Amino acid sequence: METWEGPSTVSLVTTNSKAPQVKMSAQESCLSLIKYFLFVFNLFFFVLGSLIFCFGIWILIDKASFVSFVGLTFVALQIWSKVLAISGILTMGLALLGCVGALKELRCLLGLYFGMLLLLFATQITLGILISTQRVRVERRVQDIVLEAIQNYGADPEETAAEESWDYVQFQLRCCGWYSPQDWFRVRVLRGNGSEAHSVPCSCYNSSAATNDSAVFDKIIFPQLGRFGPRARPRHSTDICVVPANGHIYREGCAQSLQKWLHNNLISIVGICLAVGLLELGFMTLSIFLCRNLDHVYYNRLARYR
Repeated sequence: METWEGPSTVSLVTTNSKAPQVKMSAQESCLSLIKYFLFVFNLFFFVLGSLIFCFGIWILIDKASFVSFVGLTFVALQIWSKVLAISGILTMGLALLGCVGALKELRCLLGLYFGMLLLLFATQITLGILISTQRVRVERRVQDIVLEAIQNYGADPEETAAEESWDYVQFQLRCCGWYSPQDWFRVRVLRGNGSEAHSVPCSCYNSSAATNDSAVFDKIIFPQLGRFGPRARPRHSTDICVVPANGHIYREGCAQSLQKWLHNNLISIVGICLAVGLLELGFMTLSIFLCRNLDHVYYNRLARYR
């Protein structure tokens, strides 16, 4: 009996000792998969942020080409280039935290990465709630800003960023004024020489309705280019490009055009917001899971080498 029970006891001990090793190996494999998954995706976003940053710098360096390509003026392009550059830097910084923290298994960087993602996600949720609950107030504020820009159109030759941006909005959305072209009738600088005839900016000109008027079409196909050449000199009130209000202009206000655009692209906007939110939630979940389980991996490795 003693010789038979001895080998049986040894075999039982050997079988039970393999189970924790298999469990530790599966856990380490899962964590390694999460680690490299985070690294690869954050590396992708680091490259994307680098491209956005380089594109913003490219706009600053080669403004003349982009002015002729998109129809924006130098002032508006300078603002957008700075926005792109800052967005690229923030994206690169956040992705770098994720890459280094996941690859080197540094809990401090993973925690900081999780905190920044959580802050970004909370900011987006807050903005969404504020926009949805304060929609009337937001619309009223946008209306006041636009009507103020229209009323002050051409008043200060040195401050033209707001009116140039609004010209670009009218040109792209094919609209005139906020509610209608009559919003421009109260702007005195557009009348010129005290004339009672109403005029509107050239960005209100409907070129598709007047294809035969080639002289006017060539002058205002890009309204900003007629006022800002490659030398980008300050604009004076005499340089304002206007067309008669009773001519071929857009009759619809930009408020209606903007509502139509939002209605037609609502599904795409909501889908993009949901995709971004789910992506951030996924990265936060993976980063905090990896951060919380790094201690178990280290303990398992120490136990294995002992």
